[in-house]
Amino acid sequence: MRLKQVIQKIFHFPRRLVRESIMVFNLVRLSFINRFGRSPVTQSGMPVVSLTTYGNRIKSVHLAIESIANGFCRPSRLILWLDEQSVLANLPPAIRRLQKRGLEVRLTKNYGPHKKYYPYVESQSSFEVPLVTADDDILYPRYWLKALVSANQEHPKLVNCFRARVIELADGRFKPYSSLESCLSTVSQYRNIAIGCMGVIYPEALLLKLKRAGTAFESCCPKADDIWLHVQAIRSGHKIRQIMPKLPYLAFQNLPGTQQSALSRDNVDSDGNDPQIKATYSQSDIQILQEESVLQFPSLLAS
Repeated sequence: MRLKQVIQKIFHFPRRLVRESIMVFNLVRLSFINRFGRSPVTQSGMPVVSLTTYGNRIKSVHLAIESIANGFCRPSRLILWLDEQSVLANLPPAIRRLQKRGLEVRLTKNYGPHKKYYPYVESQSSFEVPLVTADDDILYPRYWLKALVSANQEHPKLVNCFRARVIELADGRFKPYSSLESCLSTVSQYRNIAIGCMGVIYPEALLLKLKRAGTAFESCCPKADDIWLHVQAIRSGHKIRQIMPKLPYLAFQNLPGTQQSALSRDNVDSDGNDPQIKATYSQSDIQILQEESVLQFPSLLAS
């Protein structure tokens, strides 16, 4: 092994040790809360939080839910969507304990990743509060929901998120999704595409747009909810804003054993997003993105 590699391993070891120690502490803490906690997982006046799970993740999703419920503020409703009647009929004890504290577990058709938001949108006749989406494989920091709520209160007409990528075009076409750079600013723009895993808060007007759009995503981007949510934001005039330039170190932690089946492996690593993007965005959508690029980079006018 080269000396440089040895030095790198030594340098990174303390950070890895800290990261793993914090993870173990959080897992023990949240497991204890789940086993003995009695506090409600909801509170009035807050947004709805919606998420889904599938397969073996039903055994660990309670930890993600507990991290949300243990935040500085809690959602007005906390909903877990399942698409298997057999699983709903035989929930793990950890989920049943959460139900006693206010978690809603509801059955839905299998909309793939769109299950995290669409069943809620479909079930409502009107929208009085924003919707926050979460993932089942993330431990969220205590300030997570409070930060999203504050961002929504300050910028109620925007889609606010913790993480985004910046769309780039070349000759009127999307560059490969896997090549898109992470957003490093809090500037709102249509070219930001919110990454759902870290949490996104959607304003009420956009929820109505999503309801009216129905299940059209099934024919163009069935495995890419971020893409569908982004194009509907463009079409309803909602720019996207990352609420902080960069995520704090160790702010979000992946639950152990959940990444082997992560959808991002197919959509990003295997370029599965690109054909779905091509099938989803219209020429009018692309024109909006192009015009925004020209406004930000006037030199493009000369090209």
